[in-house]
Amino acid sequence: MTNLSPFANKVKIYSDGADKAAMLEMAKNPLIKGLTTNPTLMKKSGITDYKSFCQDILTHIKDKPLSFEVFTDDIKDMKRQALEINTWGKNIYVKIPITNSEGLSTIGLVKELSHAGVKLNVTAILTMEQVIETVMALKGGAPSIVSVFAGRIADTGRDPFPMMQAAAVLCRMTDPNIELLWASSREALNIVQSEQSGCHIITAPPDLIKKMSMFNKDLAQLSLETVRMFKSDAEAAGFKL
Repeated sequence: MTNLSPFANKVKIYSDGADKAAMLEMAKNPLIKGLTTNPTLMKKSGITDYKSFCQDILTHIKDKPLSFEVFTDDIKDMKRQALEINTWGKNIYVKIPITNSEGLSTIGLVKELSHAGVKLNVTAILTMEQVIETVMALKGGAPSIVSVFAGRIADTGRDPFPMMQAAAVLCRMTDPNIELLWASSREALNIVQSEQSGCHIITAPPDLIKKMSMFNKDLAQLSLETVRMFKSDAEAAGFKL
């Protein structure tokens, strides 16, 4: 990739998805520092055997962090799943949602697992209150990731940037082993924003990551290319007036 934004030099870029071919392609790219997935992405990719898929990916990707998520509502069973997933590889971060589907907090489990040495990616965080309780639970534990769904916050008409800035400061002040991740990216600009806000990591789908090749592109040239696209498509469609 060329023409990378100067704001994409410090933030670590993780690829988000569940398509095996795309994951392996992204893993070979030195720009990509890790990979994440979740049950929804896996379902969209047609995956039916969770364990087999994860273990297959782990035979190919051994040198970059991989985040795999638990998927049960029962907190005790969530612990069991987390401990099992943790045994699959040294590069695994176990994704624990901030609550189960009934709204029951998982903070107690997060603290227990983190202080037992399990690397965690605490996910589906959308409020500053959730950030604070997660950081406090992870303090002094294993290396961990706090995934704030900035894109979903933006979907509600709120600007996630101030919250991400505050969360980044909190993580850095509390424990150097806690990293803040900008999740649910919607556009290439989010990569720039994540860097500017102080995030350690941003996760994005492969198609969005590939748009980084346009960073710093001359806008007049892009305008001309857009007009040429309109003209070409009109001719291909056979439009007449």
